[in-house]
Amino acid sequence: MKQVTVKTSKTYEVWVGNGLLDSAGERIRALSSAQRVAVVSDDTVAALYAGRLLDSLHRAGFDDCSLFTFPHGEASKTLATAAKLYEFFAGHQITRGDWIIALGGGVVGDVTGFAASTFLRGVRYVQIPTTLLAQVDSSVGGKTAVDLECGKNLVGTFYQPSLVLCDIQLLDTLPREIFCDGAAEVIKYGAIRDRELFEMTASPDYRKHLEEIIHRCVSIKRDIVQNDEFDTGERMLLNFGHTLAHAIETQSGYTIPHGRAVAIGMVAITKAAAAAGIVPQGIAEELERACWMFDLPTSTDFDPSGLAQICLGDKKRNQNQINVILPEQIGRAVIHPMPVEAFQKFICEGCR
Repeated sequence: MKQVTVKTSKTYEVWVGNGLLDSAGERIRALSSAQRVAVVSDDTVAALYAGRLLDSLHRAGFDDCSLFTFPHGEASKTLATAAKLYEFFAGHQITRGDWIIALGGGVVGDVTGFAASTFLRGVRYVQIPTTLLAQVDSSVGGKTAVDLECGKNLVGTFYQPSLVLCDIQLLDTLPREIFCDGAAEVIKYGAIRDRELFEMTASPDYRKHLEEIIHRCVSIKRDIVQNDEFDTGERMLLNFGHTLAHAIETQSGYTIPHGRAVAIGMVAITKAAAAAGIVPQGIAEELERACWMFDLPTSTDFDPSGLAQICLGDKKRNQNQINVILPEQIGRAVIHPMPVEAFQKFICEGCR
């Protein structure tokens, strides 16, 4: 069992280990004497784990527990789902003294966090991430969001959870494709900050080191977020591959999952930077080999010009420039501001 303390506008603990789902109730009870809890999940995860979570809450003395589920997938990450959550919370008389729990992957965590941050101007919430991607990345750091038709994560808030419980045993039921989707984010963390993590992830026996891998990713994110909670500087490093990835997701109608899009984005951006002489040759090939270990794609057939136009509508654009994250070597990345007019040519080079 490993613990990471995050000290931002709210201080909270992230626990990584086995059996955390069944002890969730007592860990939340240690933080509050409240009686009412609303659990939010998707239909897939709820069928597997909601009963165990509710049992844990009841054992800890939470007498009034309700469950809201929505269809799994990115298509549910919308303002319409958030509106349904508001009505559910109001109907179950959730107050600012009560708790909301997000039980699921990145979509569940993002939309639940967004609803928790805006209902009654803020209700405490807990993240219990059930995918590798959510455990290493989206459950920590306080970014919440929903999508619009024109782009991903365009409406959101910065709102830190009060507790994060990463139960590694929950990853056992993940299909390989979804597990590998999360591996793209692990590769990202190694690429931007930790060469040893990168090599550990790309090794054949990586599953033996899952607790350490997740702990390292969370620790890296903790360090970056503590320095830049509101994403105005260093935190942009966490977006390596993501600007292009979000465009790919949008262009595909969200049929390409986030991690697979990130894998493409990391490799394409690095290839473009190498072609432009901005980063050394060979880094993209290292990224490709790591991605192939997890059957992740590293290229796309989408029109580069169309992807570039979507990228320029991304929140990482700042007036006449867009910040591109580039690895100078595996383990160290930099923020590279690029004029908007140069960006389209750059993307076209990377996606050739």
